[in-house]
Amino acid sequence: MMAEAGHPTFTRTEHCSASLVRRVAAMLDLPMEAFRDGASLPRGWHFILMGADTPRASLRADGFPGLGAPLPDLGLPRLLQGGRSVVYHYEIPIGATVTRTSGVSEITEKTSASGRKAVVKVAHSLRVADNVDPAITETQTYLLLPAQSAQKETIPAELAAVSASHMRVVTPDETLLFQYSALGFNSHKIHIDRNYARDVEGFPDLVVNGGLTTLFLTEFARRQLSLNLSGFTMKNLAPLFCNRPMTIAADRIGSQWSLKAHDDSGRVAAEMETKVNEL
Repeated sequence: MMAEAGHPTFTRTEHCSASLVRRVAAMLDLPMEAFRDGASLPRGWHFILMGADTPRASLRADGFPGLGAPLPDLGLPRLLQGGRSVVYHYEIPIGATVTRTSGVSEITEKTSASGRKAVVKVAHSLRVADNVDPAITETQTYLLLPAQSAQKETIPAELAAVSASHMRVVTPDETLLFQYSALGFNSHKIHIDRNYARDVEGFPDLVVNGGLTTLFLTEFARRQLSLNLSGFTMKNLAPLFCNRPMTIAADRIGSQWSLKAHDDSGRVAAEMETKVNEL
């Protein structure tokens, strides 16, 4: 994995401990007996290995720690996750030692009628112990934006109907947002500080973590659809908010699946295109 010129890679050792994995199971209200040393880490749960150990003095003003690689200071104070692409190469056993390498891989600055913004991509590689090949490769896309104080929420004239072959409704609350943020050591204030989300960023409420929405979709694929994902591409199209119902919808398209997260008005807020291993 290559970092962009002038942006080094950072390598750290993580331990995929059973106790940490069981905390994810507890957050999801799943039985914990199966999550023991030697069992495979469920696909989608590797976010627990992606947290940064950024000192408080080095956090961005919005509290975001960087998830393994510092983001550039471009004078753009707001940050949103635009999406991610993930490839699963082989299983990570619970209890394994994992080496993670992270680095900024691309920076694109743009100016439009709405102002200046930047798209920053951060590439990650996770490999087990002394294996030279990665178990998981992931590229995360972040949007860096100018300051915003006005409410960004728009209310549609009418609710959109959600229709799909498989659906489920979930309502992320403050406790779930806190637990997910704590498991990933993500201190971004839009997820944990309601006053900051409203008064500084202009959101109507706490914003659901983009990674948590991703987890909802990968868990739906794993548990409801019994899919063995080999990879996926995730796009976050609009923010989702705390204490509002989210509808997860999935349809099969050929040999693959398309999964979407709809907000409480029925609009598509996130979409995932999967790649599936045949069982």
